[in-house]
Amino acid sequence: MINVKSTLTYSFFKLFFHCIKDFLITIGNIGKDFSRVLYYVVRLRINASATIEQSSRFAVDSLPITLTIVGMTSVIIAMQIAPELAKQGAEGYMGMMSALVMIRELSCIMSGFAIISMIGSSFASELASMAVGEQISAMHVLKVDPVEYLVVPRVLSGILTMPFVFIVSSLVGLVCTCLVSYMTAGLSPLNFMTSLWQGLYLRDILIAMLKASFFGGTIALISCSCGYSTRGGAKEVGESTTKAVVWSFVAIAVWDYIFAVLFYL
Repeated sequence: MINVKSTLTYSFFKLFFHCIKDFLITIGNIGKDFSRVLYYVVRLRINASATIEQSSRFAVDSLPITLTIVGMTSVIIAMQIAPELAKQGAEGYMGMMSALVMIRELSCIMSGFAIISMIGSSFASELASMAVGEQISAMHVLKVDPVEYLVVPRVLSGILTMPFVFIVSSLVGLVCTCLVSYMTAGLSPLNFMTSLWQGLYLRDILIAMLKASFFGGTIALISCSCGYSTRGGAKEVGESTTKAVVWSFVAIAVWDYIFAVLFYL
């Protein structure tokens, strides 16, 4: 008689239901932590010094890698598009196209990816190490809520400082695009700026800043939640960090789709 548990079908469904269970547990933990963060924010129970410290990490410490990624991506795009537009006699549209691409999508998305890789993974590993090292349990013993002390400042730092990162990275991206357009297609900076103002709208900037705030808060919340809920040892710390990074990538892609449907469809 065949042992059902040794079949490939059984292994497949076992893995499938395990993934579903892990998905639902993670969603539940994120939702629970979000409600607790919202509770403390509404009651203005905010540690200002901790929020400033985490904001420095989120915005200032991440700027070098963020600007590098956004700048190099802008250079690559301009190197490929500017000469083709020049061949078609449409180089005058380069600034307008750069403004639309950079402000609406590229700067915000690339900044989010950079911050997830550097800051989000750091948040997750820190809280996961504290969880498995029983430091969070010790905070409970001392009547200190870890969510108020650890999670709220990090989430607020993401919400408040991500728009700043977006603005700086957008400026760097547009400057890089202007320079590369001049070097590869001979497009003068004056013509680039004239075209740029035709495609740069205050509405797009405001929407992108709002989207950046959602990105920053989501990255911080998911990273902290995945780290905070860690149980086990060193292996689980690594798994939680990986989970935080993957979930953050998926979350900002979903947010980007939602904003595109709400404001540009």
